[in-house]
This record gives sequence, C-alpha cells and structure tokens, in this order.
Amino acid sequence: MEQEQLKKNFEGHGFHVLFFRSGEEAAEYIVSQLKGRKIAVGGSVTVQEMGIAQRLSQENEVIWHWEKPGRETLLQAREAQIYLTSVNAAAATGQLVNIDGTGNRVSQTLFGPEKVYYIIGKNKLCPDLPSALDRAKNVAAPKNAARLKVQTPCVTAGKCMDCSSPGRICRSTVIIERPSMGMEAEVLFIDENLGY
Repeated sequence: MEQEQLKKNFEGHGFHVLFFRSGEEAAEYIVSQLKGRKIAVGGSVTVQEMGIAQRLSQENEVIWHWEKPGRETLLQAREAQIYLTSVNAAAATGQLVNIDGTGNRVSQTLFGPEKVYYIIGKNKLCPDLPSALDRAKNVAAPKNAARLKVQTPCVTAGKCMDCSSPGRICRSTVIIERPSMGMEAEVLFIDENLGY
C-alpha cells in the first residue's frame, strides 16, 4: 500500500503518522522529541533492536521491565507520561493489534500515559484486520514464546495451537481502532524489518 493511503487510513482513525527510511532515523526523531519526561517502554524487540531506551535515558527517566525485571517496575511504568512500544501487527486499514501475556503492555496503550509512540517495522504491516490478527497469533506470538523459552505447543509447531498451557503468552488480544480518549498516539512506520 502506498504511504499516502496508509497515512489517510491511520489519520482517519485519529493517529498521527510519520514515515522513516530506517530505525536509526526513527530513533533520532524520538530522541529529539523527548526531554525531561518519564517514559515507560513496553516489552518490544523492536525498541530493543533500535537501542532507543538507552539513548532516551540520558535526558529522561526511563522505566523498562526488560532492564529491571519485576512487578514493581511494571507498576512504576503506570506513572509514565510517555509510552514506547511496537505492535504484533498493523492493519493497513488503520488498526493496531497486540497480544499480551501479563497485560502491562496492552493496558498502557489503552489508559495512563499522555502519549503512546507505536514503532512499526514494515514486516508487521498487513493488508487488513483479519490478516493482522493472523500475523499476531501465528507469526509474532510463536516467535515471542520461543524467545521467552516457554513450553508451549506454538514454539514447536511455529503457529498458534490455541493451547491451555500454563506458559501461554497469548492471554489478551487488543485491537486498537483509535487512540483512547485524552491520549495522543503517534504511529511511526519504518521501511525496515524490525522485531517479530
């Protein structure tokens, strides 16, 4: 899909949309926008690959449970003004899809911060909502389960088996059709494959 139509679809849903050629270019933009803020980072391989959290911590307070694991860090993240995350899939029709096990990531995109930045590599863009849901369940979730070393059937099968395993990480599926009331949301599309 052309950038112009993608921008029209997402802006029609109330998101602010920007395009970047590379993760480095997007990281520079984010760092230039945020100074003196309290920023939380969701569990995101995309953000990790881009090294944004470390750069932001020079002039901001950054809370990221990947760097300081534990429930206390997850609770501190609720007080952040800004939230950085990615998505498991983005439908070109204007919706964002995330699957979560703990609920911290999806909850922060629904309520709490003043602004959420969604950082999305081209590998996560799908033509429509059904294909975005399929990608989230059958591409992103099995890869994340393997990364987390959980014992779920999807790790072996490479696709969702709709299991009842105790280690199941697919516990909440959230479709964001529009930013929550009172929250700004910026979608950064990057012309590189990033994250799962």
